[in-house]
Formats: sequence, C-alpha cells, structure tokens
Amino acid sequence: MRKGNVYYKNSLAGIIAENEDGYSFQYYDNFLISSFAKSISLTLPIQKQAFESKILFPFFDGLIPEGWLLNIAVANWKINARDRFGLLLTLCNDCIGCVSIKALEDEK
Repeated sequence: MRKGNVYYKNSLAGIIAENEDGYSFQYYDNFLISSFAKSISLTLPIQKQAFESKILFPFFDGLIPEGWLLNIAVANWKINARDRFGLLLTLCNDCIGCVSIKALEDEK
C-alpha cells in the first residue's frame, strides 16, 4: 500500500493512501483540532471520518502536472503516465498552491 502525507500551508493535514479497494484520505486529529484547520478542498471538507473512493480523488488528480511538464517528469523519473498515484507521490512534493504531498516509505 502506497501512502503520502498531505500538507496544507506546511502543516501536516492528513494522509492519502492507495489500497486494493481504491483510495482513502483522512485528516489527522492534530490538524482537525488546530486553530488553522481548514479543508484542503471543497470536495474534502473537514471531518474526522476517512474519505473513500474507487478512483483517485479529483482534487489530488488535479495537482499532477499536465502536457509538456508531465512528459518531462515521466521521462526523467520513468513513471508510467497512467500511474496517477505514483505521479502524485513523485511530482507533488512542492506544488504551486497550499497543498503538497510527501510520499511515505512502504511499511513492511
């Protein structure tokens, strides 16, 4: 299972994971109770329960570069262009905007 920490304005906000059923995103409890807690997207409002989806959440998919920039990234990192979660974990460490994703090492 691949996972990534989700940051909102440099604050650890939650975790996104890929599993055999699709994808999940959950806000961390510490973020939820913080004074700066804010939803990372209108489609992912602040809540304690995890969000589940069979496809990669459109908000996260939208963070992945497109066009020539995607082509350069795919060629340089040898990532399959259809591996959207792999692209998210590799390319969205330092996004334009408030949200970034940092891949977590596989847990054995």
